[in-house]
Parts: sequence; structure tokens; C-alpha cells
Amino acid sequence: MGQLKRFFRNVLCDRSFSYGGAIFDRLPKIEVESHLTIANYGCFTLSDAVRPSFDLKIIPRQGYKYDQYRNIKNNLSIPVIMATVSKENLFDTFIDLLDPLGNCVDVVLETSHKRSSGNHLDLYREQIDMPILKSFLYDYEELLLNDGCTGVAVLNSSMPCEVQFDEHKMLIIYAKDEKKFEKILNQHNIYRDDAIRFITEAEHIHTTKDDYYKQFQNLKITLGLDNDYFC
Repeated sequence: MGQLKRFFRNVLCDRSFSYGGAIFDRLPKIEVESHLTIANYGCFTLSDAVRPSFDLKIIPRQGYKYDQYRNIKNNLSIPVIMATVSKENLFDTFIDLLDPLGNCVDVVLETSHKRSSGNHLDLYREQIDMPILKSFLYDYEELLLNDGCTGVAVLNSSMPCEVQFDEHKMLIIYAKDEKKFEKILNQHNIYRDDAIRFITEAEHIHTTKDDYYKQFQNLKITLGLDNDYFC
């Protein structure tokens, strides 16, 4: 999801969920539903959007680590920060991470609602004022925080620089000047942990509900997103 990738390269009855692996297919429904209700892992709280593997090969925890995005064809190499943040601080951290992007940005809204497993649609809008965008994002905080079928990316392609708040509710930052973003993470008591592993590295569950699909359609209209890109 997002411009850089193109440029460089109620948890039970009212929720639906998609499996991220074979283990869940072998479990009784009651065990899966019980697993979905568990959000707290020590001091770390997950949003409603995603749950880890049933066998907990990876236990969620807060922190971030560095990676590197490389495009040999264009001879480009950009640092990537990947972070997980406890629910109570997640959305505010995301909003603060947008500040280094400047006053006018592009936005990409990602959806996998009503789509086959593994497929999603990206909706892209250029040039929106940051204060206006933040206001819209705050209006849809519940959707962005708890829907496992909605993600958003905000970017400034002239830098180039991008902040993703993906469907797993991970924060992913592409930026050559990564220190500004690292400082913001540290201000939110999120610290570097090179040993951290993310729940995306194992089987996991995404959850959603019909009301979130309706909210997504409203957010799409609010942002004026009318150009479709398939990933």
C-alpha cells in the first residue's frame, strides 16, 4: 500500500473474521471465539482489528525496529521503521508521526472489505492539507483503530516519505531522515527493540463488522477518494 511502493518499485456475533493460517481451520469455533476476546498481553493491548496465532508463537509487545527498503533497478535504499504500539497510545502516536510530512500531503486508503483473501484495493488522493486530514482521521478513529480491513497511508512524495497505519495496526515509516520519527516514537515511550517480532510473521486473524464497512464508505466519500489502484 502507498505511493512509495509504487514509486520505488464485539469480537463475536457481530464481527466477521478471516484466518491467517491452517491452525485456526482445525480449531473448534468456541476456541477461536475465546481467543478473539483476548486483547491484553502483559502491558500490551491489541485493538479489535487483529489477533495473533492461537499457539502464540509470537506474543504481541510494544516496540520498533529498523529494516531497509531497496530497489536495485532505481538504485534506491530507504530506511524503514516498523512499530507496534499498545492500543491506548496507538492512534495518538500515528497522528503525531504525520507532523514531519509537512502541511500538504497525499493520502491512500486501503480496504480488503468484501474482497477475496489476500486482495485489497487502494484509493488515492493527492494534495490535502494536513490539519484537514487530521480532523477527518480523528472523526473515524474507531474505524481506523479497530477494523482489520481498513488501513491508511499518508505521504509526501517530494521528500519522499510515507507513514502507514496498516490493516494489522502496525506503524510503518519510510523515510531517509528517520531520526525525526524515531524521536516521536521515543516521546510516546516506544523504544527500539531489534529482537521484536510482529504478529504478521505468523498465523493471525483479521476481524471486521458490517458497520465498519459502512463507516469506510463514508470515510471514502469524506476524503474524496476516487482513483482506484489494485495491489
